Amino acid sequence: MTAYTRPWPSFDVTASPLEHLLDLSRYYGSNPEFVLAGGGNTSVKLGDRLFVKASGYALATIGPEGIVELDRGALQTLLESTLSTDPKQREEQFKAAVLAARVESQQSRRPSVEAVLHHLIPSRFVVHTHPTLVNAFGCSRDGGAILERELGDQVLWIDPVDPGFLLAKTLERGLGDYRARTGREGPRAIIMGNHGLVVSGETPDEIRAHTDWLFQELEHVLEPTASAEPFGVVATVGATRSRELVNAIAPTLRALLSSGEALKVVTLDDSASTMRLAGGGDGEALTALGPLCPDQIVYCKSFPLWFEDAASRDPVERLTYAVGEYQRQHRTLPNVVLVKGLGLFAAGDTWSAADAVRQVYKDAIEVMAGASGLGGVECLDDRLRRFIEDWEVESYRREVASAGRRAGRVAGKVALVTGAAQGFGLQIAQDLVAQGAHVAMADVNDVGAREEAEALSEEWGEGRAIGLHVDVSDAASVDELIHQVVRAYGGLDLLISNAGVLRAASVKTQAERDFDLSTAVNYKGYFLCVQKAVPVMAIPRRVRPGYWSDIVQINSKSGLAGSEKNFAYAGSKFGGVGLTQSFALELVADGIKVNSVCPGNLLDGPLWSDPQTGLFVQYLNAGKVPGAQTVDDVKKFYTDKVPMQRGCTTADVMKAIYYLVEQEYETGQALPVTGGQVMLH
Repeated sequence: MTAYTRPWPSFDVTASPLEHLLDLSRYYGSNPEFVLAGGGNTSVKLGDRLFVKASGYALATIGPEGIVELDRGALQTLLESTLSTDPKQREEQFKAAVLAARVESQQSRRPSVEAVLHHLIPSRFVVHTHPTLVNAFGCSRDGGAILERELGDQVLWIDPVDPGFLLAKTLERGLGDYRARTGREGPRAIIMGNHGLVVSGETPDEIRAHTDWLFQELEHVLEPTASAEPFGVVATVGATRSRELVNAIAPTLRALLSSGEALKVVTLDDSASTMRLAGGGDGEALTALGPLCPDQIVYCKSFPLWFEDAASRDPVERLTYAVGEYQRQHRTLPNVVLVKGLGLFAAGDTWSAADAVRQVYKDAIEVMAGASGLGGVECLDDRLRRFIEDWEVESYRREVASAGRRAGRVAGKVALVTGAAQGFGLQIAQDLVAQGAHVAMADVNDVGAREEAEALSEEWGEGRAIGLHVDVSDAASVDELIHQVVRAYGGLDLLISNAGVLRAASVKTQAERDFDLSTAVNYKGYFLCVQKAVPVMAIPRRVRPGYWSDIVQINSKSGLAGSEKNFAYAGSKFGGVGLTQSFALELVADGIKVNSVCPGNLLDGPLWSDPQTGLFVQYLNAGKVPGAQTVDDVKKFYTDKVPMQRGCTTADVMKAIYYLVEQEYETGQALPVTGGQVMLH
């Protein structure tokens, strides 16, 4: 069992049972050994009422609003009812009866479909989870027999059966037989084949004691059967070819697996545990057997796509064919693609959705690894698999699981912003995230970029931003940056080349190193970012004609008109406009629009106003403003140059960026945002 550091709640005796339920739920719900992707459910009984988790709420973060109050008398009446023999009609009747059991004030919440199971179990508290360790037994051919041999009647095994009404009736019979056989009210744990674990107790501490005991026993049984290569000898793709394949396959999948306007987010897992299956000699055969449990169907779909590289052929072309064949066979698109010797690609509408897919399938790999030593892997049979695929309750769960894509002007896009750890670049990244994008924030100050990305993800959702290191003047650094963006998000739709430096001085006195720095960052850096990003950005257009990506260089008004005693900066920005126009002519065939935004002076931003390093101070010291004696004199001089009598703001620039992205008939432009100070000729 993996070490878990979350402390056991205090369960204050003065707190209510409902408060205890919430603490218990959050404890097990936040432990990935028990719950992934928001699964699992819990309950507490208070007299003739059952308080149970509502569908669509994650145990890890559940609050009072995530609990539904049900009438236990109505649930018992349902158990004693005779429902239709037609599976679809039966489950519709079952769902309607469970919904009807809600008390009047709970009509807006949908209770867990397993609420009837919770009602059946006599103990006050019930916790149903899907632990990896337990499922290794539950998804093995000999799991039931092994548990009976090793643990006797301390554990009740339930064979796989249709969830919903049939599972409830099966558990009812199982518990009745158990009581008749043992004279006890119930076992220490219930393990449902291909489904999960149920533990109950009169107190939370009793649940913990039963759970800890079970894990210790199962680990003792499983340990001698563990294998370093449960899926055969592992073979992996070489490092160079692996990098090439990832940079080609992930962007291809983003386009191929999308049915809407926005492309999918695709994230890569090539960890050692995943590679045991993806690189294993028996990997393909095992993945073809089908899903292990309902959660795998909900998040990952029933079958992954297995793909093997053929170095002599274009992977984009071959993968396009493979996805088409998968869709014809399964009448859907895959959420999981396993590439032989390379890793697992997981797709979702958001990073968090893709990561949930990744977690659930990676957990399935761990379960299969354990089950392989317990008589072999036992998947859901075809009839039960199809029932779950078509079950309305699981369709509802799929809708909940797929929710999360935000609205906004760049909703669903993946953006890369260079120079994003502070100042203007940070503000651009913040606005892009607020408008629905996933953003990779790159900076030579990678610590700052990561801190800011973490803050954005905390505010807007896990994985919405990541911080990465880059030195835009170094080709290898930029190449690694692009690769890391592909690994995390699958590619990019919008490159904001923002990283820049400014060293103001007279042409008579400027140090050569300062001129070289301006050229390397502002001019060469733009070229390198485009050169390394374009091969990735061009791929979606190959498989999805009509799809446009965007490159936006943050230039300057100094790229449109010369700047006294600021020639190094102005020259690099003039050159940037030339690059933009030239890139635009070449890359239009790849479905990539290339434009520059030329902001006026951001007079209130740190670039200008920083009291130690800002341009007002630099220009005052350089004597650039005749007669200026103070920083305020310099600021007034520059404000008076703007017809609109104010400096440019981030909001002004963002409107220009969004215009260029949304406008499908605009490329090669240098768009001034200067308040009228500089006008196009």
